[in-house]
Amino acid sequence: MINTIIFDFGDIFINLDKQASINSLKKLGLSQWNEDLHQLNLHFEKGQISRENFLLGIQKHVPNASIEEILNAWNAILLDFPLYRLEFLQKLSKKYRLFLLSNTDSIHIETFEQENGISFYSDFYQCFEKVYFSFEMGMRKPDAEIFNYLIKKYDLSEKRTLFVDDKKENTDAALSLGLQVWNLQVGEEDMIDLFSRKDLQL
Repeated sequence: MINTIIFDFGDIFINLDKQASINSLKKLGLSQWNEDLHQLNLHFEKGQISRENFLLGIQKHVPNASIEEILNAWNAILLDFPLYRLEFLQKLSKKYRLFLLSNTDSIHIETFEQENGISFYSDFYQCFEKVYFSFEMGMRKPDAEIFNYLIKKYDLSEKRTLFVDDKKENTDAALSLGLQVWNLQVGEEDMIDLFSRKDLQL
């Protein structure tokens, strides 16, 4: 029986429009999302570069855009966080050990907190034994080290731990380490469907 659940954040709790940021940057003059920008994003998600250097790095590709315009474009990915998901999570927290494990950056988390307010995000964070963001850890999914860090630090039993994420590369990595997984299909499934999953020993 599962006693621990590790949740991703984006498109599990907060809804995302993953194309919106790129579309917004294209309106500012970006020709395409290239390898340089991809690597810049990876470094930012691992906390290896500052917010300022990240935004300046993007500005090199859209030289006519202001930092504020770039910031707004970068945050275009963030949509709403439905209250019913928080309420479901609060009930879950009474029965399971819960962790949040998200590939994200300081800009998106700061924006999420500002837009939702301290009461909401505090209620959300309090559901978890610990909240982990990649930019604070210096690690990101799907690298095995980030899963092994949680397993060892909290003495988790892999076969009794469920990992929920919308990206298959992340759930595949967790599965290879022996965790139970749910690769949630965005738009077809919702995290509140958890107990309707017949393949999970909940």
